[in-house]
Amino acid sequence: MLMTSNPVPSATYHLFEQAMTGRKQVRCTYGGYLRELCPVILGHTNGEEVVLAYQFAGRSNSPLPPGGQWKCLRLSKVTNGQLRDGPWHAGSSHARRQACVQAVDLDVNPASPYNPKRRL
Repeated sequence: MLMTSNPVPSATYHLFEQAMTGRKQVRCTYGGYLRELCPVILGHTNGEEVVLAYQFAGRSNSPLPPGGQWKCLRLSKVTNGQLRDGPWHAGSSHARRQACVQAVDLDVNPASPYNPKRRL
């Protein structure tokens, strides 16, 4: 039996991948809150599927600042994900290096410093 180190991506992973390649927004539930976000970096941390996304609307366990904020989400905790059309949001400040996604599979930034496995 052939063993692979790359498990089959989840349906949620594929949804976020579609959002990134098509520059679509994602509306989903995470942590019991409805969130509206744009995924920017997709990959794995400690073997778990994760995404760094810019949440521009919806709710969170703390109030969103005006315009939104960066969120690191574990895809296993995302439910009711839906793609939708709308403006792309990615914030205006990139003052520090992201620590959310250790193994970057996909990054919407064409000049990504994270050496993603695939570029858009």
